[in-house]
Amino acid sequence: MTASELTVAAFDVDGTLTRRDTFLPFLVELCGPAPVGRALAAAAARQGRSRDALKAAVVRRLLAGRSADEVLAAGRAYAGRVVERRLRPDAVARLRWHQQSGHAVLLVSASPTAYLDEVGRLLGVDAVLATAFDVGADGRLTGELLGLNCRGPEKVRRVTDWLGGRTATLWAYGDSRGDRELLAMAAHGHLVRARRRFPSADGLTRSS
Repeated sequence: MTASELTVAAFDVDGTLTRRDTFLPFLVELCGPAPVGRALAAAAARQGRSRDALKAAVVRRLLAGRSADEVLAAGRAYAGRVVERRLRPDAVARLRWHQQSGHAVLLVSASPTAYLDEVGRLLGVDAVLATAFDVGADGRLTGELLGLNCRGPEKVRRVTDWLGGRTATLWAYGDSRGDRELLAMAAHGHLVRARRRFPSADGLTRSS
């Protein structure tokens, strides 16, 4: 495939490929419901903070000092359950259509690579562009994100970096405000609705 022939399909994950959020259930499985509830309450009590800052505060409180190997092992197990039970069949059918058409497929998500790398491997996608946790020299999570939360303009930057200057026709799928910039970037952007099936490939139009 030459650069001029490159077609890329970028899928958001939570609410697009899946029926609902995957990050909070992962934290509950890993840390327990009570600690997650306390972390959310503490973060929410800080008024005026951005969504990215709230997420960073929750991650810092819950994950700082945890073994990276432990978190990755939990993530691999969790990813298997996500793929088995939580994916939208119509979304998977669209993803498979892109793969069968010879298109490169990306997962582009604010959820963490701790489990999305394995979700991507199980789905056979070309790359996972997602939020990552910082790991210290001691092999434990520092509680900080490695780089920016992969949301909003950061999704565009990640896809642009992955393309590396290649020309491509981009299809993009997302369900929230955090996907607006990615959908606007795409030649074929589709805003996914929870109660509506993906349209046929012929019926896809650019989202507003």
